[in-house]
Amino acid sequence: MRPTMKDVAAAAGVALKTVSRVVNDEPGVNATTAQRVRTAIERLGYSRNESARVLRRGRTSSVGLVIEDVADPFYSGVTRAVEDVALRHGSLVLSGSSGEHPARERELVLTFCARRVDGLIVVPAGSDHSYLRPELDAGTPAVFLDRPPGPGLDVDTVLCDNAGGARLAVAHLRRHGHRRIAFLGDSPSIFTAAERLYGYRDALGDLADDRLVSMAPPGLDRLRADLERMLALPDPPTAVFTGNGRLTVTALRALAGRRLALVGFDDFELADLLTPGVSVIAQDPAGLGRAAAELLFRRIGGDQGPAEHLTLPVRLVPRGSGELGAERPGQG
Repeated sequence: MRPTMKDVAAAAGVALKTVSRVVNDEPGVNATTAQRVRTAIERLGYSRNESARVLRRGRTSSVGLVIEDVADPFYSGVTRAVEDVALRHGSLVLSGSSGEHPARERELVLTFCARRVDGLIVVPAGSDHSYLRPELDAGTPAVFLDRPPGPGLDVDTVLCDNAGGARLAVAHLRRHGHRRIAFLGDSPSIFTAAERLYGYRDALGDLADDRLVSMAPPGLDRLRADLERMLALPDPPTAVFTGNGRLTVTALRALAGRRLALVGFDDFELADLLTPGVSVIAQDPAGLGRAAAELLFRRIGGDQGPAEHLTLPVRLVPRGSGELGAERPGQG
């Protein structure tokens, strides 16, 4: 039978409250008595019931994290940073992948709420988050990460500078003589993809050409077909800007050695070891995850201030692929 705190009190010859103070590291117990209690705890093999303790405090020492895909290196970096912050606060992270399905996002969020998590970090797949209103009104704090919530919900949000990063990429290619720059982006319904498309068009101005834009989920066959169509134009692109890490890798396969300048949004493993190295717009997934988690734990701790909307900077990492001079595809 599992020993109780009463058993420890009897074995140590002290009051139950004294054992409670020692177990919870509270002051008011002299060193000799405290050591006697610890000896009794060790001898009996007592361990406190964490579930009962946290429920008495009104918390479960857990937070829910909903991401797009745990297999994506970007979201792996986010998850690890959230876990590190949660660990410092003595909390566990329950996580799940939505796979860009709004129904799955809703299911995960409500499942975590049913498990009485202390707070939520959500990378939204959908644009309707009215289902979350009852949970927010009940006191469950939420932070939206990488993408904002849908209309009508004003909650803490942590984003990266998507449009600014796209402008950086296009400006870099323009400095190397490129005027015909293609954009390969993800589905236009995704906030980050739409923002990067906006930044790309804004930076090109009158040079923007919709024939050089492809927006759809990553896929080798689709990307190869779109690139072939673009390269068959009378004035084909001499450079490509890709909208995320998966698209960059897929585009490198689809290009199959063609000499086009390329800048990708998101860094990825081994990008610096290719020839030439792949120039990227690097965001900081760990920084995003850390900022969101620290903001969430402030809310869990009682911060009732107005919703915060943070935008983290990105940076250009030139490695060679974006520095290729403008030339007709296939030349050189």
